[in-house]
Amino acid sequence: MSQDPHAAHDATRPGPSFDLLTDDGLDTFPDLETDIPIVPFGLHFGGETFDSTGMPMEELFRRLKSDGPHPTTSQPTPEAFAEHYRRAERPLLVITLSAALSGSRNSAEQARTLVPEADVEIHDARTLSAAQAFQLHAASLARAAGQTRDGAIEAMKSMHEATELFFTLDTLEYLRKGGRIGRVHAALGNVLNLKPAVTVDKDTAAYETVGRARTWSKARSTLADLVTKKFGEGTAIRVGLVQGEDVEDAMSILEQLRARHPIAWHGVAKVGSALAIHTGPRAVALAAAPATLPWTVTDLA
Repeated sequence: MSQDPHAAHDATRPGPSFDLLTDDGLDTFPDLETDIPIVPFGLHFGGETFDSTGMPMEELFRRLKSDGPHPTTSQPTPEAFAEHYRRAERPLLVITLSAALSGSRNSAEQARTLVPEADVEIHDARTLSAAQAFQLHAASLARAAGQTRDGAIEAMKSMHEATELFFTLDTLEYLRKGGRIGRVHAALGNVLNLKPAVTVDKDTAAYETVGRARTWSKARSTLADLVTKKFGEGTAIRVGLVQGEDVEDAMSILEQLRARHPIAWHGVAKVGSALAIHTGPRAVALAAAPATLPWTVTDLA
């Protein structure tokens, strides 16, 4: 059973000295931070536009599999960030997904020129999805423990260095349709029935393919293998899994990891719509970190 990371919160501790804000590049877990404002991406289906936090995943997957126009995404506008800056009652720490993968960081920076009086610090997570959620969790713990924004940023950097993100997808067709991969590469991958295993490189903060499999079952096993190769069999870990349309994809990886590692914490989240547009309905991701990292406010006491 997952543990409540806030169970040990000290009610006598002073209130937070800063607020947190993030974009929708992360996938959220129910028992990590869920009360942080999220600036959405734009989802565009032909002439229809939605924000990425407002469409149920079932509806998105239905549209992806239909013959309608393939959706595209757009980064949050500077004005979307600026609205939060204007309402802020305390200094803000803004966490965005990797600037190498999205223009969200640039929009957050531009928003500072619209609200020059706002006290805003912007942190590039240099990753996304579950790994971005782990960083937000680290920042939230630091804030709850009474640390400054600089302390929260250092906590996120430590979490980033220790966390590995891996994902795989059943078909490259959605990346092709979204313009994220060339037609020839997509066609070749689909003809050979290759499922890539992908990470976000720590140096470039961009996608890097670290494995390939010919079956969906093997692709899921590859993610578990990559975790064990990174941390070593028998090492206690915390793992956040992100499912596409089928939760069993995430659970099958979790069972493989349980056979090799003590699992100090696990969570399962549904992929966000801004990411699902590019991966398609059948995809799975995970973030893994060693269990020695601080995970509750008590750990920081």
